[in-house]
Amino acid sequence: MVDGIVRHGAEGYQGPDLAESKSVPPSGKLGYEEPGMEESRKSPMVPYVVPFALFMAGLALVEAVRYLGGKSDLLLLSKPEFWVYPLQTLACGAALVIYWKRYDFGKGVAWVAALAAGLLALGLWLLPTLLPGVAPRTEGFDPTLFSDSPLLYWLTVAARFARLVIIVPLVEEIFWRGFLMRYLIREDFPAIPLGAYTRLSFFGVAGLFMFVHSMPDWPAAFLTGIIYNGLLVRTKSLGACVVAHAVTNLGLGIYIMVTRQWGFW
Repeated sequence: MVDGIVRHGAEGYQGPDLAESKSVPPSGKLGYEEPGMEESRKSPMVPYVVPFALFMAGLALVEAVRYLGGKSDLLLLSKPEFWVYPLQTLACGAALVIYWKRYDFGKGVAWVAALAAGLLALGLWLLPTLLPGVAPRTEGFDPTLFSDSPLLYWLTVAARFARLVIIVPLVEEIFWRGFLMRYLIREDFPAIPLGAYTRLSFFGVAGLFMFVHSMPDWPAAFLTGIIYNGLLVRTKSLGACVVAHAVTNLGLGIYIMVTRQWGFW
């Protein structure tokens, strides 16, 4: 699969000499600032990393509260995901809005390729459920805890789908394939076009993408990373990756609601 989508030769992407693209402003000139001042305020890395950092901080907060108060009778302590996830969604959404104009989504969305990639990845996630002897994953984010209050139940479901289908695809694709896949090629990642390929960046990102998921999902997560990476290399469109990721997550969310296998959230 990889050999069929490489566009930059056997050795991967080889761009122009970075030194040729940089110039150092002379000191004493009007408007000159000491190195690191303006750059720190307008670092191209910050918009790509901050939403992901907020997202990971939310996951860490859930684990910390659960560890400290997991045996509590209070829902806020025993199941902190019900209040942390909405806050996480709002924080990440705010960061995305603030930095939106600084993202490079590449070419227009290749809709057919994006939909096909998203459905293929969805099949990989659901395939284990068809295998004999695989136990249902019923433990997880269960909104039926609020079934006595229809309003609270549907607000919880809506917030969970907003996180799953909008926030997660944007945050993760902007970080993994918009930033890290280029950063692993060159530290000055904006100089690297979307979809540039090297073995390290391609398989490194797929591997790291796998490790941030739970261990039972590692095979599906690694192959999904390969699919999304291949889509980017093929289309040069980060927007296509966002759409593919959203399609996968939407299908997974519908499957979860129908089968009540909350462990897939």
